[in-house]
Amino acid sequence: MTDEISTSAEALEAAVLPCVHEVHADPEACAPLTKVPEAVNQPVESKSASRWAYERLILYIRNFEEQLDAEHEVAMGFVGGEAGVLRIEGLGYFDPDIITFYGTDQMGSRTQLVQHVSQLNVMLRALPKSNGSAPAKRIGFRLATDLEQG
Repeated sequence: MTDEISTSAEALEAAVLPCVHEVHADPEACAPLTKVPEAVNQPVESKSASRWAYERLILYIRNFEEQLDAEHEVAMGFVGGEAGVLRIEGLGYFDPDIITFYGTDQMGSRTQLVQHVSQLNVMLRALPKSNGSAPAKRIGFRLATDLEQG
């Protein structure tokens, strides 16, 4: 057992660093979120609510896509409404508190959802890819690369 002494500043910083914890009934059926890039591992207080939500959504989208087969793409269902499903093709934020999703709906119409972070509810869904012969689009990997580059 090692005793580590922290300064009060180190203890305060550790208290506001991001933390993720998940438990699944069947870990083989749903891989937990485990990869947190250094860019996300900053004190929470240094980020706006929208940036913080944006960065965590990227991690969840990428993790969800890692579990999809080559025939499916990520989409989101609208929680609490009758708006349907949006195939996620882009994600952004506008400080201090707005998140926006870009994509297409089930009919192929361009769609954009602008949402306040206090109202954020996202259900990720797997949809058959929109173009049967093209490779599945993986927005989560593009978003994560952008996040890691700063």
